[in-house]
Amino acid sequence: MSKRLKYIPVTLILIVCIIFISSNVKSEIISKIDIVGNERVPPETIRMFSNVSLQDKINDNKINSILKNLYETNFFENVSVKLENNLLIITVKEYPIIENINIEGLKAKKIKEGIRKNLLLKNRSSFNKFFLEKDINTMSSSLKDLGYYFSTIDTFVENLENNKVNIIHKIKLGNKSKIHKISFIGDKIFKDSKLRNVILSEEYKFWKFISGKKFLNEQIIEVDKRLLKNFYLNKGYYNVVIENAFSQLVDDEYFALTYNINSGNKFKFNEFNLVIADDFDEKKFSKIKKIFNKLKNEYYSLRKIEKLLDTIDQIALFENYDFIDAIVDEEIIGDDKLNMTFKIQESEKFYVERINILGNHITQENFIRNQLIVDEGDPFNKILHNKSINALKGKGIFSEVKSDLKDGSKDNQKIIDITISEKATGEISAGAGYGSEGSTFGFAVQENNFRGKGINLNASLSASEDKIKGMFSYTHPNFNYSDRALTTSIQSTSTDKLSDYGYKSSLNSVSLGTRYEQYENLFFSPRLSIGSESLETTSSASANLKKQEGSYFDSSLIYAFSYDRRNQPYRPTSGYLSRFTQSLPIVSDGSPILNGYEINTYKEVIDDMVVSLSFFGRAINSLSDDDVRISKRLYLPSKKLRGFEAGKIGPKDSDDYVGGNYATAVNAATTVPYIFQTLENLDMKMFLDAANVWGVDYSDTIDDSNKIRSSVGVAIDWFTVIGPLNFSLSQPITKAGSDKTEKFRFQIGTTF
Repeated sequence: MSKRLKYIPVTLILIVCIIFISSNVKSEIISKIDIVGNERVPPETIRMFSNVSLQDKINDNKINSILKNLYETNFFENVSVKLENNLLIITVKEYPIIENINIEGLKAKKIKEGIRKNLLLKNRSSFNKFFLEKDINTMSSSLKDLGYYFSTIDTFVENLENNKVNIIHKIKLGNKSKIHKISFIGDKIFKDSKLRNVILSEEYKFWKFISGKKFLNEQIIEVDKRLLKNFYLNKGYYNVVIENAFSQLVDDEYFALTYNINSGNKFKFNEFNLVIADDFDEKKFSKIKKIFNKLKNEYYSLRKIEKLLDTIDQIALFENYDFIDAIVDEEIIGDDKLNMTFKIQESEKFYVERINILGNHITQENFIRNQLIVDEGDPFNKILHNKSINALKGKGIFSEVKSDLKDGSKDNQKIIDITISEKATGEISAGAGYGSEGSTFGFAVQENNFRGKGINLNASLSASEDKIKGMFSYTHPNFNYSDRALTTSIQSTSTDKLSDYGYKSSLNSVSLGTRYEQYENLFFSPRLSIGSESLETTSSASANLKKQEGSYFDSSLIYAFSYDRRNQPYRPTSGYLSRFTQSLPIVSDGSPILNGYEINTYKEVIDDMVVSLSFFGRAINSLSDDDVRISKRLYLPSKKLRGFEAGKIGPKDSDDYVGGNYATAVNAATTVPYIFQTLENLDMKMFLDAANVWGVDYSDTIDDSNKIRSSVGVAIDWFTVIGPLNFSLSQPITKAGSDKTEKFRFQIGTTF
């Protein structure tokens, strides 16, 4: 062994001994603690926060710990600790107390309150320069979120007596930061005009004076990124990445907003697997396997997966599987395929101990609870819970509905907190329009949450060249605390169609009805209607029409079944809506029986190309020997047969169009996605219409052609600065000699 190695153990021992001795030399026993410099904070509180007591051993580490503990309280601007002959002296300098925090330059109370709520410093709290800087940054960020990128904040600290301060924030908002242009770069696949319709942010246009989305807003941009990602996921781009979004100042108050997109490859579904836990009957989920077969080799879509999960939820609900969960595993195969495995398993079993309703200041709690399918004491069912929350959202009286699940008093119990944000529910609207069918005017006043019970009150007046209609309606969504709506209405209508139809009518009626969901997506709507009508005809009217003059009393039962499987009510891209209607006379002066059926189907065949097919049918027949009244007869709605003047096809008595006993129409249309892509908020469609009105029960001499009328054409729906513009260019294919054609039709109007 070398001499160097021989002396190493001895050296180590000496070093350890020195450290041990030195540490023990510095350690002393505290016999007394003095607190110096405190004015408001009691000495006992300082001792508690310092975590030091008499008889404690103190060394450098302990002193550092005391300093750390006291600084973390944010009560003190400066702290020092020293030890003299077993006496521990803690000297503090307290932060000033904030008397008031004033925010100047903001007139909008809502903005000021929103900013103040997020500040760290409050009135009567300790002043802290670090917190002050954070508050200034918070205010700046909040103003940017609202579109005020050019705002300035000048902050002053005013010293007062007794170690107090006032804080003054002087804010100059400046102009809002408008979005001049929105563009998309990278591997984006789709045109900018298409992607702009996906996001919330909008380019600034002078007519968008109401929308706040035309201003640069970081929060909305984050939402935009999620919307873009979901859009690509629904188009098959499984690996899409929204790289970033950045803004660039292009003028004094204008920004250019750019989104960077990496779409990746387009993926298809490959294999589907269904794994079911032993506790569940596999036969009950056979429908899922049929859907798997249909989806194989189709392009990946997040929406299709969500629909599959919804179907699993519906099966679980129907089979009373209270505790069930579905998990999806995705496996990439090659460059463009995905294997999907759906695992159906038992979820955690727990029950609803309590449901708390929070945030309702106007809306009655009973009304909210009545929308909930899950009740206190029930097994917690995720499906029913989500359906309940969606039902609340669908009422249109809340701006936000949140649900939080918390642990209950026992392991198998949960507490549900439902927090709502109420919105203004009163509406006043007016509208005017002009088109090839004449001018129109309308005015309406509406309250959607009367007395906090979700009750809808609606009063409206509309006028056109041949009709004036006034109506008042009352709708209670949960009458007598049930799941059924109650609707009553009073209406008065005056119709003057003497020139082309040979009659004039004055109708007053009242109705009482209900609506409820009988089964999933199947709604039943019965209604009792009572009314009186006064009917006049022209001096040149035929004898058959003349004999219908007079006054009539009618009462009837009207009911409808509707089945709605559309993916969305506005601009649907898949699914269908089916509706059957029947009107049965009860006590009536010759009121007829009416049967009607309508179905509308939608399917997206390729990206943004939606094909729609619809069928419309009506039949009306008298139950007595009397003829069907001219005012009750069927006229084809204008949108069901373009290329012809509204109401001016079918049976004709001399110069008067008298309608028919039967009306039917078939409509086919497809959107044209690749034209006008640079124009936003525009739908262009190609259509084929075929329809007819026929059947007259009071005369064999009336011109009653059974010829099918048809037309083809192009229609455009476009939201403009002055309102929605709708026009169509049509070419009749087949027609009868008495028909009046109309190749071009338009209507334009707005609401304000």
